Amino acid sequence: MPRWSTPKIARDHFAQVERALYTLPTRLIGRTLDARADRSLVRFYDRGRLVKTCTKLPPGGRHIDPEDYPEHKRGYAMRDIEFLQKTADELGPSISAMARRLLDNPLPWTRMRSVQALISLARRYGAERVDATCVTALAHDMLSMHRLRRMLETAVAETKPEPTRTLPPGRFLRPSQHFALNPTTTTTTTTTTGESS
Repeated sequence: MPRWSTPKIARDHFAQVERALYTLPTRLIGRTLDARADRSLVRFYDRGRLVKTCTKLPPGGRHIDPEDYPEHKRGYAMRDIEFLQKTADELGPSISAMARRLLDNPLPWTRMRSVQALISLARRYGAERVDATCVTALAHDMLSMHRLRRMLETAVAETKPEPTRTLPPGRFLRPSQHFALNPTTTTTTTTTTGESS
């Protein structure tokens, strides 16, 4: 059965359908389209008119069509890329290296979303923790932001201390003053005992 959805075209030309990304022409940026996904194809419709057909990809896949990026727009995209790289440079050396690896692509603007996710992770988990995790990721040539986020979540879970259990207050617990000896009562008791003897 075909499945319909209404993806919105983002600034980086991508639309998401069933957790896979597909590029569309610049003129459709900001528009909400109708997408029909079946077993092998994804079709995009703008107000009932077919605008693009793509081969369906598994979740996490990316379909990049260079024709969707006109020449006169590439300068603007490159300026955004320079800004993202500069932001990553300020967060740490390994974060900077990770961003550089992501953007080392014939179509670097198609990786902007991954760099934005990297910067968001640094703001959420702290630049030092993300920078240390990027060292491990780069050593294993791992550039997936989903896996990097899972690595961070695991590291945070391992360092989180176990919550201390506090006992609830006793329902019939009496204050310590209740058990204090009353000197007046003790003296009276002793005197009474001496007279009777």
